[in-house]
Amino acid sequence: MTKVIAKPLADAAVLITGGTSGIGLAAAQHFVRAGVRKIVLNGRNPERGAKACATVLNEAAGVTVKFVAADISNLDDARRLTDETVKALDGIDVLVNCAGGDHAPELFHEMSIGDIQKMLIHFVAGPTQMCHLVLPHMTKAGGGAIINVASDAAKFPTPGESVIGGCMAALVMFTKTLAMEAKRAGIRANALTPSIVEGTRTYDRVMGGGFSAKLFDKAIKAARLGVVTPDDIAPMIVFMAGPQGARMTGQAISINGGISAG
Repeated sequence: MTKVIAKPLADAAVLITGGTSGIGLAAAQHFVRAGVRKIVLNGRNPERGAKACATVLNEAAGVTVKFVAADISNLDDARRLTDETVKALDGIDVLVNCAGGDHAPELFHEMSIGDIQKMLIHFVAGPTQMCHLVLPHMTKAGGGAIINVASDAAKFPTPGESVIGGCMAALVMFTKTLAMEAKRAGIRANALTPSIVEGTRTYDRVMGGGFSAKLFDKAIKAARLGVVTPDDIAPMIVFMAGPQGARMTGQAISINGGISAG
């Protein structure tokens, strides 16, 4: 049996959805520090995209960084993002899905029923569509790495996160099953499931007051090893994508400062 070896990061083309801030932007910076020289950042805000590209370019010389504005939950946008990335980088070797959401925790009976479908589409349809679109390119190249950033809510039932938790659990199980299917093509798929992450737009939103602030204030107090930042998570993304993680697939790893275990 031929052993599949992950492409060296210096030769890898990386696409990061949700790459203009927080975990996505930190991942881009750490990829460049690890030798990556071709990156596409995706987000919905061109102004944030331009700033993010400038931030990444400051990390090293000779880096190609392109921003593509697209909403990955919209299939036409997702297709355009994939096509533009392949054209700009001559392929896609690594896909990191870490697009955040605009939905704070809320008790199920108090939610607007109109938000439920929006959350399912955003948290589940977006990443799964991107995985489907990049698979042919990775298969043709003989391998690749997919990292889906979900949430600890996928593993532990938390009041206020009934729908979010269901979406994240779906994304994690999708990732694990994809890993079992795609390994035949040399493609690895793993998930990260952080809890509260300081220094992100999601953190600012959920800590802005009300039910969600009370919920995550308790979580922060449980993080006895320290509240996680994007720079705590980004190195694991790089590890999963590169040669050191070449034998790792189908895993869901929590980096959360001790808020939970499992």
